[in-house]
Amino acid sequence: MNINTTLSDIKNRSYKPVYLLHGEEAYYIDLVSDALENSVLNDAQKGFDQTILYGKDTDFSTIVNASKRYPMMSDYQLIVVKEAQGLKWKSDDELFAKYIENPTPSTILVIAYKHGKFDKRTKLYKAIDKKGVVLESAKLYDDKVAPWIVDQLRQEGWRIHPQAAALMAEYLGTDLSKIANELEKLMLNVPKDREISSVDIERNIGISKDFNIFELNAALGKRDSLKAIQIVDYFAANPKSNPLVVVMGSLAGYFTKILKYHYLPDKSSQAVAKALGVHPFFTKEYDLAARNFTKRKTFDIINILRDYDLKSKGLNTGPNTTMSDLMREMVFKILN
Repeated sequence: MNINTTLSDIKNRSYKPVYLLHGEEAYYIDLVSDALENSVLNDAQKGFDQTILYGKDTDFSTIVNASKRYPMMSDYQLIVVKEAQGLKWKSDDELFAKYIENPTPSTILVIAYKHGKFDKRTKLYKAIDKKGVVLESAKLYDDKVAPWIVDQLRQEGWRIHPQAAALMAEYLGTDLSKIANELEKLMLNVPKDREISSVDIERNIGISKDFNIFELNAALGKRDSLKAIQIVDYFAANPKSNPLVVVMGSLAGYFTKILKYHYLPDKSSQAVAKALGVHPFFTKEYDLAARNFTKRKTFDIINILRDYDLKSKGLNTGPNTTMSDLMREMVFKILN
């Protein structure tokens, strides 16, 4: 069952007796768990019929005994086991499996198992899958974050420019909870009737629209030395916000895409967007970058980035060399 179907069922008060929410991405686990906490019981009923347990502080006997109780003030009782990965799963989960095979109809049991996948081979997993809902919350790959941002805003009725979405994705990484919080800020401060721009990102999230990793990639792709040096100087003046390791990671991804572009048999916008995992809006940028950097030069740049990765870790550098010095040297070598 997918997330949207589950959330829709919860909204319509169509519940299952047990929910297993597991995976490496905490965002969807919290989203579904919170939806159940906000839907099943009102505030007055929660004091009687809601139980919150934590994996490291409870056991299966406690969970099963609580689950067998009947509600006092409502049609349901809600039991949420948070951080369920902290339970001793191989000790007495057989007791738990027996309960799942014949759950109490008036109990809604939520197992929030974070930071890893639940073992799908177990009898318990199969029992939960048969009687309730199993949702796996997987980590997003880097190239899927910008489309996720676009889709989340679209569902709420907002639009965002592809460049603004890419800027957010580049700086905020793959932590969906963090990104969701920033999207809330945007939706509070940007009118719904206009597209969210990079200026809005700068005003509301604090990411400079002109001096950021995304713009550095673009300046290098155009071989715009002046702009690239200005951005690097800005990074050097703000090292905590723009650490060398993050800059190198972004540049490595960018030039790897340029190298892939060189080898694509079909260089149409649609084919490039699909192969590189970018929005079609950016394909012209890769076309220009590939013309400015030959295959041979792109290989050389990837080697330069490897070399400066080692230097950033203290190898083959002088005692007084700073990260800012390394960043300036690295960009100079990329451009020349």
